Amino acid sequence: MWRSSLPLRVIATTLVASWAILILGGWMILAQASRNVLQGKQASVVAEASAALSRMQLSLTDTNLTGTSLTERLIQLVDQATVTSAQYEIIVENPSGFINTGVSTASVPEALKEKVTGSESLWVTPTLVVYQEGAEVPGLVVGGNLRVPSGDLYPAYFIFPLTQEQNTLVVLRGAVISTMMVLSIAMAGIAYVVARQVGRPVRQASSVARRIAAGDLDQRLPVVGTDDLASLAASMNDMANTLSAQIAQLEELSRLQRRFVSDVSHELRTPLTTVRMASDLLFDMRAGVPPTLTRTVELMHTEVDRFESLLSDLLEISRFDAGAAILSLDDVDFVTVVGDSIEDVRPLALRSGVQINYYAPERLMAQVDTRRIRRILRNLLFNAIEHSERRPIDVRVAGDGAAAAVSVCDHGVGFLPEQAQLVFHRFWRADPSRQRSLGGTGLGLAIALEDAHLHGGWLQAWGQPGQGALFLLTLPRRPGIELTGSPLPLEPEDWQGSDDE
Repeated sequence: MWRSSLPLRVIATTLVASWAILILGGWMILAQASRNVLQGKQASVVAEASAALSRMQLSLTDTNLTGTSLTERLIQLVDQATVTSAQYEIIVENPSGFINTGVSTASVPEALKEKVTGSESLWVTPTLVVYQEGAEVPGLVVGGNLRVPSGDLYPAYFIFPLTQEQNTLVVLRGAVISTMMVLSIAMAGIAYVVARQVGRPVRQASSVARRIAAGDLDQRLPVVGTDDLASLAASMNDMANTLSAQIAQLEELSRLQRRFVSDVSHELRTPLTTVRMASDLLFDMRAGVPPTLTRTVELMHTEVDRFESLLSDLLEISRFDAGAAILSLDDVDFVTVVGDSIEDVRPLALRSGVQINYYAPERLMAQVDTRRIRRILRNLLFNAIEHSERRPIDVRVAGDGAAAAVSVCDHGVGFLPEQAQLVFHRFWRADPSRQRSLGGTGLGLAIALEDAHLHGGWLQAWGQPGQGALFLLTLPRRPGIELTGSPLPLEPEDWQGSDDE
């Protein structure tokens, strides 16, 4: 999904980047707010503690201790100070212990006690306020000293809980998180809209390109605006127009070429007939021809045969190109048709020193055009004998409920795997420098492929240099059957390819 969906990648990337920015921004906002709140609170508690300590010191200085003890007076001052302000609690240390109101002495850090001892200044530090009932909240503690009438200094600690500030920060944190969530959803929506705006033209261009590639050259993209996407659409339309024009030009050239071949082939039939008659006459009279001309007469007769074969193949190709080729189907024994074709070429195989091995079931009925099937097999067998390097040729026949198949395998020169489709091209040769020994026209495999397609079948090729070649013909046993596989493998049974092949 990640590789195939542009909107998903855009939305995910936007969300990840947005979350990173929002988290960083939220952390900075909360950190700045916490710092400002703490600094403001610290300044206010120092001022309030200083004022309270001054009032207590003034009251203590004006106090007449006749009839009351210093400890009782300190308790009164602490009670008066806490009644005056409910924002803090007070702990006063004296030789007999601690005077405190509702908080534990554990609320005062030891480090602060060391700083306050003997000092005339006020000291402030964060702390954890521990109440008598066990509750704990963050807070600030301000420490200073009270000078008693005897001149001694009694430490006094003013403890300010930060409950309200903590609640304020919790609310602020919730507001920041809520804002981040809302912004994330908004960014996802924006990313989705942007992805659709960009992705829709891209998908449309891809769809039009596929239809053009499939042959529908009339497809065009709408050009809206003057942005980059509009420029892309205009460029694709220009490409489609150019491609359509070039294809039309090539089709016209191909049509003219096919027409030329067809016309020339037909026009050559008459002079060829005359040349054939003259050649046959001279060939029949070669015994009375001077020895110096006998070889010339034989060569002329051979080349006229080859020219007549080439002309017949060109006429057959012209019928295929014109769509004029038709089938003449008969119920035949496919095994017999293949066997007869082998017997037709066996004398040639014997002269070439090639052995043909035939493997087939006893009977395999199919509806085929016998003339065309025998022509396919003759072309495949001639081709195998030509390239077998005097090694045996294996012919196998097999069938199933839907298809009949025959394979012709030689163990000769072979060809590269990437040339498996090129062998069916007209006049194509794997090795142009190789001399023909059988005088083929170069159209045999092309005609064989057209005959196979005319039956609704397949003609496939396999080859390996120095290992040989295999041609597999697969035909439906009856018209209207759509082939889904072949009863025979495309690779030879004795082929041992590597793991990489």
